[in-house]
Amino acid sequence: MSGAKWAPAIRQEGIRPAAVITGASSGIGAEFARQIAAAGMGLVLVARRRERLEQLGESLARAYGVPVEVEVHDLAEREPLEALARNLAARSDVELLVNNAGFGLVGRFVNGDPDRQLRQLDLHVVASARLVRAVLPQMVSRGRGAIVQVSSLAGMFPRLSSPTYGPSKTFLNAFSYALEGEIAGSGVCLQALCPGFTSTEFHSTPEFAGLDVHTQIPAFLWLSAEQVVRESLAGLAEGRSTVIPGSRYRWLALAGKSSLLQSLAVRWRAARRRRRGTRPAT
Repeated sequence: MSGAKWAPAIRQEGIRPAAVITGASSGIGAEFARQIAAAGMGLVLVARRRERLEQLGESLARAYGVPVEVEVHDLAEREPLEALARNLAARSDVELLVNNAGFGLVGRFVNGDPDRQLRQLDLHVVASARLVRAVLPQMVSRGRGAIVQVSSLAGMFPRLSSPTYGPSKTFLNAFSYALEGEIAGSGVCLQALCPGFTSTEFHSTPEFAGLDVHTQIPAFLWLSAEQVVRESLAGLAEGRSTVIPGSRYRWLALAGKSSLLQSLAVRWRAARRRRRGTRPAT
């Protein structure tokens, strides 16, 4: 589906537009910050790690001469989420929202940490929806703006992911698609960004300790954060509501729509785990 088109703007009605980016301290979020700052927009960077955020913000302000604000919040917690949402709703300059904050889990749902599982859903689903609700009214009233939900290719194939990660990304895809129908003609651009394996710190957390995914996954399947963000921004400029970076992943998504292929992939994955004597993980 093709919808409204959007490109970074330095000035709108005498105000410098701002881009709000969650999970901005590293990876795809930090790369969005770099490319948006290079286009001349102001930034509101949101993450849990103050030192990393401040270092990034200072470097981008120096390099591109743009205003940068830092908001330190754990968006999996309701009170910090509400504080940020109220702040954003009270502004009139939010031109772009990138819902990027998230994390992965390893292990089975049936015996995994329920608190971590619920935190993941709170962060991917609740926080994303709440922040969209905070900024969307001002975008619709202006007739301009963009929202990027950083989803995942796993959202298209939830049975091949963990029972919380993949389905939470499926929600982001469906939410964006449904919301696009609701605000059609408003001038606001909505995008579900669905990358495959991307070279970031995502797999370097304690959750993935002992799993050397970079040796398990072929090198040709890894994308750079720079490519993912570049293709996302190009998709906004073209009005594309779903962006799958990398031609190899676009072909994979097309082929994977076959229910037979999905069934074979699930069976292969289960058989591989049985041979290794391991339990299902993300």
